[in-house]
Amino acid sequence: MAAVGALIERARVAAGLSQRRLSDATGISQSTLSRIISGGRVAKMPEIVLIAQATGHTIPQLTGTGTVADRVQYAARATNGSNMEEMRDALLGFLELNDYLDDQAVPATV
Repeated sequence: MAAVGALIERARVAAGLSQRRLSDATGISQSTLSRIISGGRVAKMPEIVLIAQATGHTIPQLTGTGTVADRVQYAARATNGSNMEEMRDALLGFLELNDYLDDQAVPATV
């Protein structure tokens, strides 16, 4: 798996943006972007969200995490005639919504 900084750099180049233009589009200072790209600083999720929006890439593309379905492992037992495939689809739907809210930096509430 490639480092997040390298994936962000690849997305920046693919979008045809200089670091300065990406900085202007995201509000992240150019020096901070440079440190993130070089691996000298870890990108925070809100920054990754801004970079994704500016470059037209997805959060999984910038973080190398893959889709929710690729990452999740689950075990279930069907009873009362429940359909396992429907249960799996419902579970993945909830997990994808949770992942989307995390990607958008929406805080969890209790």
